[in-house]
Amino acid sequence: MQEKPGGHLLDKMESRYQHIIWDWNGTLLDDTWLCVEVLNVLLAERGRPAIAPDEYRQNFGFPVVHFYDYLGFDVDKDSFESVSRAFIDAYEARWLAECKLHPEAEAVLRALAAAGLSHSVLSAAEQDTLERGIAHFGIRSHFEALIGTDNIHALGKVEQGRSWMNQLDWTPEAVVLVGDTLHDLEVAEAIGCDCILMTHGHHCPIRLKESGAPLAHSLGELVDRIQAPVSQKH
Repeated sequence: MQEKPGGHLLDKMESRYQHIIWDWNGTLLDDTWLCVEVLNVLLAERGRPAIAPDEYRQNFGFPVVHFYDYLGFDVDKDSFESVSRAFIDAYEARWLAECKLHPEAEAVLRALAAAGLSHSVLSAAEQDTLERGIAHFGIRSHFEALIGTDNIHALGKVEQGRSWMNQLDWTPEAVVLVGDTLHDLEVAEAIGCDCILMTHGHHCPIRLKESGAPLAHSLGELVDRIQAPVSQKH
């Protein structure tokens, strides 16, 4: 019989954590490739050179306006609003039909829940988009709550994270945030919990490694990380 992710250890798991706050885009949802494709369409329309996936992962960051400036978009207020809306419209026209969850996502959520850990999602995506996506992929039942933002600029994740941490029954020491960018580490530090970063998302492994945070290269490997004592910079 095929072993479930981390199955050799889950039965005897004694995790220091009781709750996992998951990032969505890039962490559970495999959408980095789509973001690159959409950006390249927008860049081509403006006569600007395309960005390669590796360059994207080396330079993408928050606030997103700084990344758009790096790409050469006109980022005065009106133009940033226009480019952001164009990106969201093009992304949302494709993502539900073309994107998939990262391998083992649902199996890992199920296995960790069976081991006694609860889950929530904290995302820079708009609330409605987040809810539609989680429902589309059939994983809503795994999460106590879905916390998104009220804007298209990926702003407000720290504030939303602090608010959610205050509502949780657990202390920050019993919570771990799982994300795929350095901003996720910043959010974790702001709300006082540990952070494990996935290397399969929007930031490249080299950037993530330099942060000193624990890394996981797959969701299956994450199970082992969650069991082990975590030592990281804060």
